[in-house]
Amino acid sequence: MACLRLRPTDNTADPEQATKTALRALARRHRSLSEEIADLDTHPRTLVTLACPQLVARHGFGIETTAQILTTLGDNPDRVRTPAALAALFGTAPMPASSGRTDRHRLSRSGDRQANRALHMIACTRLASCPRTQAYAARRTQQGLSKKDILRCLKNYIAREIHKTLTRPNTTPQTPLDKP
Repeated sequence: MACLRLRPTDNTADPEQATKTALRALARRHRSLSEEIADLDTHPRTLVTLACPQLVARHGFGIETTAQILTTLGDNPDRVRTPAALAALFGTAPMPASSGRTDRHRLSRSGDRQANRALHMIACTRLASCPRTQAYAARRTQQGLSKKDILRCLKNYIAREIHKTLTRPNTTPQTPLDKP
C-alpha cells in the first residue's frame, strides 16, 4: 500500500523516479488482482455451499477441500456404496504391510491423490484446532502409533464421516441458484 502513495516525476532517466514508477504500477496491478480474486472466490463458495452444506458445516472442511471431495465423487455419489469404497476412492484404505510378527497397515498408493490431499488438510486442521482430535492423537501416541499412522487413521475416519454425511438424507432446505 505504501507503493501506491509514491508520486514519481516524469523524469524517467532518474533511476529513483523510474523505480517509483515501476513500484507504483506493480502496486496498482496487485490491488486490481486482489480485488478480482476476492470477487471470484465468492462463486465457488456459493456453489459448494449449495451443493453440500452439511460438509461445509463440519469442522476442518473448507471450501477448497469440500470442492475437491465433491469433484472426486462426481455427479453420482451413490456409486460409492460403502465407507470402504469411499476410502479406496480417496486412497485412504488401509493396506496390510505386515511382516513376520509385526501387524501394521499403510496407506494405499491408489486413489485420487488430490482427494487424499484434501483429507490430509482436514486431518491437519483438526489436529491443530480440535481438542477431541488432539486427545485422540495423544491416546494413540501412548499406544505406540507414529504420527504417520495416526494421520492414516484420521483420514480413514474422515472418509467414513464423509460417507455418512453424504448418504444421510438432506434435511436442510436448498435454495435455487436463481431467485425470482
